[in-house]
Amino acid sequence: MPSTEPSNQKATAGLIVTFVLLWNSGFIGAEYGLPFTGPFSLLFVRYLTLTALLAIYLGITGNFRWFGWHSTWPQMLNGALAHGVWLSCVLIAIDYGVPAGIVALVVALQPLVTGALSGLVTGESTPWNRWLGLLIGFAGVALPVVLRVNFDDAEEVFAWLIPLGSVLAITVASLFQRRLNLKEEYVALPGALSLFYQSLATVATVSLPAILWEELYVEWNVPFVLSLGWLIIAVSVGAYSVMWLLIERIDATRVAALFYLGPPVTMVMAWLAFGDEVEPVDLVGLALVLVGVLMTYLKYPSRSH
Repeated sequence: MPSTEPSNQKATAGLIVTFVLLWNSGFIGAEYGLPFTGPFSLLFVRYLTLTALLAIYLGITGNFRWFGWHSTWPQMLNGALAHGVWLSCVLIAIDYGVPAGIVALVVALQPLVTGALSGLVTGESTPWNRWLGLLIGFAGVALPVVLRVNFDDAEEVFAWLIPLGSVLAITVASLFQRRLNLKEEYVALPGALSLFYQSLATVATVSLPAILWEELYVEWNVPFVLSLGWLIIAVSVGAYSVMWLLIERIDATRVAALFYLGPPVTMVMAWLAFGDEVEPVDLVGLALVLVGVLMTYLKYPSRSH
């Protein structure tokens, strides 16, 4: 009987390409929508709509069931972190004027944090070549950011630091989900039901700032509705579902390394959508990032003792 490993590898490769494209399109979709609302209000409307659509879908299909609090609260925590906190920091930074491609560069610091914590949290070992790849990638991320920031402007420095909150949030969410998957007694919720609870938790996370700081202001028009639709269907449903599928297939450090592919993809998208210029230092940084990714994915045989 032929081995299924090649087909599994092709499926994983397909998931990786799909994830990278959908995930980074979220930066562009958000920048299209932000002129018509605030960061928290955009997330509130987006996830309130998503929650309602999922509730209708689950009700029609008869899959709206309660699996117990022990299965539900992990998904709500993941939603608050991987959707609520992560995206709030990203949108606030973009709203402050940080280019979408540079926000993606800052968020790409996540693999370094994941690599440092993965062994402690999940018990996964991190080979030396992955550490080296992560460090090279970190240098590629840091170079364009440091040279662009005006350190005499406190508000600008603050804006460029905001995406670090995204790094922390998505790292904790990824490692937490990976730890759950390693437990034999853990029973995962069906995909749509899991996303429902994550979406509901996101609404709860952003509701207060959206109401108190932005008064839920939204300028409803065709561009905003199109942006909202893309963020809901392609990003909230598509990208996040693919990410959790990848976490089940490969270890957390390698999933995290995919965030290094975000900056070049986002920069190309931002150039096509908004005409954002790519500086020479950005290309140097992207080259280092590519080397870092290649180092992270190299395989070396384990030494026998």
